This record gives sequence, C-alpha cells and structure tokens, in this order.
Amino acid sequence: MKCRYQVLCGLCLLLVLVGCGRESEPRVLALRGSTMGTSYSVQIVAPPAELDRDALAAAIDARLADINRRMSTYQPSSELSRFNHSQTTDWFLVSPELVAVVAAARAVSAASAGAFDVTVGPLVNLWGFGPTPSADDLPTAGDLQAARARVGWRQLEVQSQPPALRKSRPDLSVDLSAIAKGYAVDRLAALVEAHGIEDYLVEIGGELRGRGVNGRGEPWRIAIERPEASRRAVFEVVALRDIGMATSGDYRNFVEIDGKRYSHTIDPATGRPVDHRLASVTVLADDCMQADAWATALLVLGPERGLELAEQLGLAALFIEHAPAASAGEAFVSQATAAFAALGARP
Repeated sequence: MKCRYQVLCGLCLLLVLVGCGRESEPRVLALRGSTMGTSYSVQIVAPPAELDRDALAAAIDARLADINRRMSTYQPSSELSRFNHSQTTDWFLVSPELVAVVAAARAVSAASAGAFDVTVGPLVNLWGFGPTPSADDLPTAGDLQAARARVGWRQLEVQSQPPALRKSRPDLSVDLSAIAKGYAVDRLAALVEAHGIEDYLVEIGGELRGRGVNGRGEPWRIAIERPEASRRAVFEVVALRDIGMATSGDYRNFVEIDGKRYSHTIDPATGRPVDHRLASVTVLADDCMQADAWATALLVLGPERGLELAEQLGLAALFIEHAPAASAGEAFVSQATAAFAALGARP
C-alpha cells in the first residue's frame, strides 16, 4: 500500500507577546542562538550596568553545549549516545546531570502509567518521525511487535551513587527530547539568576520560564497558539509569574497516509499514534522540566484521562480539544484544571 506522507514542522508552539517599546521603558537585553535543533532566547529586563553581555552570552552557549554533550542523541560522543550504543546490561557510569533528568523522566512515567516514556524511540522511528527513513506503508503487526519489545521505561534503571544507568536489554535506547529542553531552560534560568538578574524570560523551542516582569512592568504575557496546521493564530494568552511553561500538540508534525492524519505523538501502550480529540496541552510548573514532560504525558493520555490525572495530581494544565463534529461554530474547546485557574494565569 503506497501512501502519501506530509510532515509539517515548526515547534514554536508558543509566541511571546512583546510591546512596541517606549523610551520610558527599561532596556531589554535579548540574547539568541541555536541549540538542540531549535533556537533559544534569553530576555533580560534592565540588565545591571556591570553585566558583561559577551561574557553572559558565552556562558549561556557553554552551558547549552555541556547539556548537549551529556544528553544529545545526535552527537555520537555524547554520554547518552554512548549509553544507547553500548551493548551491556551492566551499570553504565554517567554524569549526575544525566541521572537527574532520567530519574525525573522515570518519575513522570510512573505517575502517568507509562504515558511518558523516554524509551519510545523505536516506535517513533517506525512511524516515520525519527532520523531513520521509513517506508511508505503503515507498519505491519510484526514491525509493531518487534519495536514494542524494545520499549518500556521499566527496562531502564537509575542509581545516584555512583551516578549510572542500566538497561535490561542491550538494544534499549533513550531519547530525552521531550524533557531535555525544559531541563535546559531551568539551567539557563539558574545561570541568569546567578548574575543577580531578577526579571527575565528564557525560551528554548517554545518551552519557557519567566520571572519578575517584562519591560512594561507586567508579568510576561505568553500566547498559546491556536492548534491549527494551516495558520498561526493566538488561542489564549497566559501570564507567567515565576513559573515554567511547556506546550505539546499534534498539529505541527504529522504524517498523512491515504487521507488519514497520524500524529507524531506515540502512545507507548498501543505502539500507535494517539487518536483522540486532544489537540494541545499546556502545563505550568515550578520548573520547566516538569512542565515539558507532563505536557507530553497528558497529550498521550487524551482529554478525559489526561484531565482526570492532572486534577488528581494538582497539575496546572490547559487542554485544547477539537470540537465534536456535531458542534457548530468554534473549531476548538478548552478545559483548564483547577490549579491552572488558581494560578491566575489568564491576564
């Protein structure tokens, strides 16, 4: 069965709303660059006069390079790549930083009944969303069974002393792309704060963390994008008040096979792309790493199970769903958890 593939990329799910700028407003220092296959930006309001811009920019790039050396799956020499390529099931020594991120990922996996799984790479590749080229046909039952055997967060173990990872089968691999950007945002935020900066916004590929106020003396106002592939538009604006934010959605990266769209988000429980009405999930959390992971987990779970779990755990989340076909008017409907409403995120 020959199929037609369509992949629409563009991972900037969040748009930063900025004002026109007036002479009376404080100066905003903006530092930008590339990392993790996407872009980053750091905005600093009223930077201290003694701040060395070039030194801070160099420190940011060095911190990001260090994270990539530990967690990239595209750098063959990274710690994570070397662990993935190893064929041992013994403990594999890694850095405390890598252990911390994998431990956080496993905690979200456990709390979400496996909806979040950093070992899901073989299934992602099988459906044509990874670096490995795929055929034009849907995966066979045999292909799915073979790939699913290599997936499972319980097959990955972590220890802190000495810091190490262990896999229960030699061909297990780990991909931290659904949590590492959030972790990197947190590390850049810590770096900025170490320079005595209190008002800033850090963003990497649409994952953000804001503290203090923007150049107008207001909370950082961030737009959640309307989850449509055909255009870029704002669905809702939220205010970041000393918090991290991440969004996961099904509308920027998908394949279309024989007229049916398949999301890039894979449900580890079925081995197949998710198939429900949920279009995007935005999560607010004290740290961006948690927001990043939980946005993916809740998207996998879908509108009913995801909302129920988010309420049980007290997560601040906004769910945007495709409206039922029978409804008239608006193409999307949204539901916010009590924690999201309690934060007063809607300005």
